[in-house]
Amino acid sequence: MTVILDGKALSNKILDDIKHKVSNLKTKPGLAVILVGNDPASSVYVKNKEKQALNSGFNSYIHNLSQNTTKEELLDLIAKLNCDNNIDGILLQLPLPKHLNAYDFLDKVDPKKDVDGFHPTNSGNLMINEKPYAIACTPKGIIRLLDEYNIQISGQNAVIIGRSNIVGKPLSMLLLNRNATVTIAHSKTKNLSHITKSADILISATGKKNMVTKDMVKQGATIIDVGIMRDSDGKLRGDVDFDNVKKVADYITPVPGGVGPMTIASLMENTLELHLLNKG
Repeated sequence: MTVILDGKALSNKILDDIKHKVSNLKTKPGLAVILVGNDPASSVYVKNKEKQALNSGFNSYIHNLSQNTTKEELLDLIAKLNCDNNIDGILLQLPLPKHLNAYDFLDKVDPKKDVDGFHPTNSGNLMINEKPYAIACTPKGIIRLLDEYNIQISGQNAVIIGRSNIVGKPLSMLLLNRNATVTIAHSKTKNLSHITKSADILISATGKKNMVTKDMVKQGATIIDVGIMRDSDGKLRGDVDFDNVKKVADYITPVPGGVGPMTIASLMENTLELHLLNKG
């Protein structure tokens, strides 16, 4: 019988633990989120992050900047937050408006406040299997979910569809550091289904509905669906044809309720860990 990997239940357990730990601290962790422009999806994400930060007992600081914010203005805000002792984590909500390049800013965040784990120091330490100050939230949450269900990583064939700096690349390092054999597939990959059928653990992070179908999956595989989009009927969907793929998978994440909650839980966990690091 296929096991549904319940990210919502695990995230609630993690968040309850964080809330308990914060209640015993002398000072509250501080999370600063920078939102540039008026992207509707980003606004929703930021509100959800603020709500969860407050529920966890953190101090939440939201910086809403206009669509026309200049590079200099954004760099100035990041510099101020780096020096603010009330702030333990800084999150720059992506995507930015087209006139701003994210990589002009991500490496300006203090790596000890880089709650998303995107700074070159943190991503570089992950690459060489040295402990980063913070690990990218979605990959961290995925590994935590696999561990919760005692899904073996060492020695397994792991295939990731998607090579983003946010999910695919850091997740490949986490899996490799846990002794998986890792393949990264992408839009230029040939014979994709041949590759995915070799996967003991298959992760899809493309944002394309029903990208992964039953005929692409090996019997008994573990399926992690990172994609999320809203269908024409208003329902949230993922990359995976869930109803059919679950017939051959041993483990599978739902959308919603799988990877998404784990990402938020990892963000809160990173904030607490950075607070403990910065405040000693």
